[in-house]
Amino acid sequence: MALPQHEFGLDVVALVGALRHRDHRSVPEIHAALRGRWVEIAERSVTNLLDRYDELLATSLSDTRRLRRVLTRQGRATLALDGMQPDVGHEVLWVVRGCLSGKVLLARSLLSGTAENLASLLVEVAAAIGVPVEGDQRRTDFDPAGEGGVERALPGVPHQLCQFHFLPHAGLGTNFPDYG
Repeated sequence: MALPQHEFGLDVVALVGALRHRDHRSVPEIHAALRGRWVEIAERSVTNLLDRYDELLATSLSDTRRLRRVLTRQGRATLALDGMQPDVGHEVLWVVRGCLSGKVLLARSLLSGTAENLASLLVEVAAAIGVPVEGDQRRTDFDPAGEGGVERALPGVPHQLCQFHFLPHAGLGTNFPDYG
């Protein structure tokens, strides 16, 4: 998942933010770390990605007037939740986005992608946006910790698994969770 008009995915944006804020690395050090991971990037672009990371974290439900204005015109919301399962002790950027509006509704770094943590993000968004949530799509790699969180957070709301993560398992005989 990449931000509109950006060439780098959220995984790179999150890594840049973690290297800066968690590891206290400078822009040249972050640039070197990315190049060491075979990410072709100019040093100036690292600064731009740091700005995007900070903007995402600043995206807050405290500005509910802006969100409600956009979402009221739609009359409903379909949410997308995306992030990566963190390594133990490392924060991961989780993003809740409105699928119909394309707007980032909430971005937060979490140390854990447990069902409870993810559910709390969705509950916070649903309470703040002022329109009914009619569905959600979430990324999944079939991590048992996160499977029940969305269902508990938004009971009665249809859920869709991310096809990008779901389809590679389709021909492998993977036991998929029963979502009714």
